[in-house]
Amino acid sequence: MGKGRFIVFEGGDCAGKTTQVNRLSRRLRVAGIEHIVTRQPGGTKTGDVVRSLLLDTDQELDYRCEALLYSADKAQHLAEVVRPALDRGVVVLCDRYVDSMLAYQGFGRGIATDELEALARWATSDMRPDLTVLLDVDPSQAVEIKGKKDRLESAGNEFHARVRQGFLDLASRDPQRYLVLNARDRISTISDAISVEVAKLLGLESL
Repeated sequence: MGKGRFIVFEGGDCAGKTTQVNRLSRRLRVAGIEHIVTRQPGGTKTGDVVRSLLLDTDQELDYRCEALLYSADKAQHLAEVVRPALDRGVVVLCDRYVDSMLAYQGFGRGIATDELEALARWATSDMRPDLTVLLDVDPSQAVEIKGKKDRLESAGNEFHARVRQGFLDLASRDPQRYLVLNARDRISTISDAISVEVAKLLGLESL
């Protein structure tokens, strides 16, 4: 990895990740810091095809197939987007990464976590984020009240409760690399907390 920084946003569906990614992007742009905004699954032509398969409500995917598709997306995305940007010294803001796969397919679907983590780490050459921002929210206050849902969003409250706990368990393993925030706090409060942490990561007084 070059001088760039890899910042990942994680959390359950409808937690507000996209909003916070965009707010941080604006602050970085004002500060004159080169960065890119991307997402998983997606972010590449291959990834967009994979994303459409994974979220299509008409698809009935075997859980292992689902995990393999997510892994393929990550491998291509890192090779095509993330690593080249980091090597150029660019800050990468990514909406979802390995933790989502572990939380959704591991804790949510029930695939053995050690097997799943080995697959994810292999697909990404064990590239870890410099910072993971986890927006924590009770699914009954988020995805469960959403109207039209995609294939994963419609998996049910018990599934999403397991996913939420999975994210929290992952964050507890390595707290120094995580910033865990209440996703139902004021948007500006969350954004300010993220900016403080990112400023520290980039060696800035403020952002």
